[in-house]
Amino acid sequence: MSIFPQGSAKKDLPFKDSAAPARDQGPAVASFEPAEAPFPATQRQAAPAAPQARESVIASDLTIEGKISGSGHVRIAGKFKGDVNVEGDLTIDGGARLNGGVRAKRVTVAGELEGNIESAERVDLQPSAVLVGDVKAGTLTVAAGSRIRGHVECGWDDAAAAKGKDDKAQKDSKDKAGLDVVQ
Repeated sequence: MSIFPQGSAKKDLPFKDSAAPARDQGPAVASFEPAEAPFPATQRQAAPAAPQARESVIASDLTIEGKISGSGHVRIAGKFKGDVNVEGDLTIDGGARLNGGVRAKRVTVAGELEGNIESAERVDLQPSAVLVGDVKAGTLTVAAGSRIRGHVECGWDDAAAAKGKDDKAQKDSKDKAGLDVVQ
């Protein structure tokens, strides 16, 4: 049984060159190299350096316990208990809940987070956000209506934070030794 009609007009067309059919020449090898460059080298665009990270989603009807780590983005719409450590962004949707520590480039909270946010570049608390835990971030945006309970450190880079802690420790040690501290 054949799916092609036997009396095809293309069957009667002569070959472009007079060589024997390909089945008699051995295995066929395809070449995907263009015969000519479609654009001059100066007009070609460079390929992107790194592919965009994909987003993994925990759906609103799921409850998961464990640990998340990786380089992509994570969106939590359900309930998750455990630590999240990603190089990308973390988004906690409205109605979602996360119990655990967070390390991410950017964190957006519209639901509930019970845990600490450590070393994030940016943290955004939406109007419906509830955060119970400490925040350490480069930038913190708190929308009207959001609630937060915990210690907040923002605007400090690691070097400045370490220097500030060293200065405070030196000051405290001098105060305890009974020396006068002049600033």
